[in-house]
Amino acid sequence: MTKEVAVIGSGASGLTAIKCCVDEGLHPVCFERTDHIGGLWYYTEEATDGQACVMKSTIINTSKEMMTYSDFPIPKEYPIYMHNKYVLKYFNQYADNFDLRKYITFKTEVVSVRRSSDFKTSGQWSITTKDLTTGEAKEHLFDAVMVCTGHHADKNIPDFPGLKDFEGKIIHSHDYKHTKGYEDKRIVLIGIGNSGVDAAVELSRVASQLYLSTRRGSWVFSRVAEHGLPGDMTGLRRSTRAFGAVLSFFGGNLNEIIAKKLNERFDHAKFSLQPKHPPLAQHPTIHDEFPNRIISGSIVIKPNIKRFTKTGVEFEDGTFEDDIDVVFLATGYKFGFPFMDKSIVEVKNNKVELYKFMFPPDLEKHTLACIGFVQPLGAIMPISEQQSRLFTRVVKGDVVLPSRQEMWDNIRMKLDAMQKQFVHSPRHTIEVDYLNFMDELSKLNGNYPYLGKLMLTDPKLAAVVFFGPVTPYQYRIMGPGKWSGAREAILTQMKRIDYPLATRPLGFSETNRRRSSFWKLCLIILATAMVFKYLKRS
Repeated sequence: MTKEVAVIGSGASGLTAIKCCVDEGLHPVCFERTDHIGGLWYYTEEATDGQACVMKSTIINTSKEMMTYSDFPIPKEYPIYMHNKYVLKYFNQYADNFDLRKYITFKTEVVSVRRSSDFKTSGQWSITTKDLTTGEAKEHLFDAVMVCTGHHADKNIPDFPGLKDFEGKIIHSHDYKHTKGYEDKRIVLIGIGNSGVDAAVELSRVASQLYLSTRRGSWVFSRVAEHGLPGDMTGLRRSTRAFGAVLSFFGGNLNEIIAKKLNERFDHAKFSLQPKHPPLAQHPTIHDEFPNRIISGSIVIKPNIKRFTKTGVEFEDGTFEDDIDVVFLATGYKFGFPFMDKSIVEVKNNKVELYKFMFPPDLEKHTLACIGFVQPLGAIMPISEQQSRLFTRVVKGDVVLPSRQEMWDNIRMKLDAMQKQFVHSPRHTIEVDYLNFMDELSKLNGNYPYLGKLMLTDPKLAAVVFFGPVTPYQYRIMGPGKWSGAREAILTQMKRIDYPLATRPLGFSETNRRRSSFWKLCLIILATAMVFKYLKRS
């Protein structure tokens, strides 16, 4: 008998959850409270409480080859960093290609998720839903549940002294759409995360003056890296991690190298941005234009806020700005699971204790998982997909999770490591490293791309896997869920990066010639390393 799986939400995580269920012979039933797929990437003019949504101008901070689902490459014609309309278009193509819409029930809200009366033996879940059109409530029984509701829904509103007395406009980034209505305004924006900086940059083009208040400052990364390559494709490489490990072994400091590189672009201290913490101790703020707006005076960096008056703001350094029209709160979100009892999953101060950020460790049956509840140093889509691949195989019984104690030990180890690496902040409670986390999940699921095996069977592919960017296709090379197109997708990934830029014929192909020489060198280095390793073992 086919097991039925409830999927809550049809955004970036929910769509791949549906597909992974189908791939593993499970029957998904997705409940989506809106009338569309795409989650926060579906732009609407009206803001809705509890429903995340991008700004009209939002461009994703991960390049297309790094954020793609692993067996459905993003079209080569699409921009390297996609505007939200392209992200949504891709999601629709994904849903259509794999015929996912037939599993989705729209305009349906999940009211409650409870253990069934015989959960200890059956692992089943009782779910109550509400039809948002008719108001009708229904009871359902499912064999498993995948929670894919995201973590950008409920606004975090800080309680600054005097904020309630401020007579101007107060808006949270959740409710901000575009610059209309902000022309010639004096704006104080609080927060230096990616949404805050995106809003600050575009508002500074129309505002009379924009002041950005930040407690700690931030290191600022660029989308465009050396030679015009996407920044994430240059940084997220197995060879780069190997270099970091060697550097650390010999007493080097990768943070110092990164800080030096970032300061070569612009001096963070001179721009009043440099924090006390090193670059890898925070979630990266990514924006190429941000320093240009500061150097032109359109954005003025200020310290934390001490208090508000009816018309102005006093900062902690004693400076004061009056005649402020707008206070913009780019202060993040609080996430939770209001439809689930706290005995299943409890969130405290944006902290949640889940094995692999998925599984409640104390459940007798591991038939519920939270998908995509991470803040990765990289793209979320491939992580949600890999989590879904793992969960569906757990539900089938193909993968057995560690003991309860082992899971708790792993959870505590991760939380401890997170506290040691990152500055204390609500945005760093679910932080994961893309490469390390993808490797962990794939090893547990059985689809990790073992380099040694690849070197023996396909040295050319092995070289690209090691020296090239860790694109999601790597996790389709071997093991369960293997995709026959993975090798070709990896070997042609740079061509899909180059394609949208080749809009004017130049009459020569220097890039391809240089790249070919580079990969030949990489292959020689890798082969030499493997031989050395073999001789050392002998």
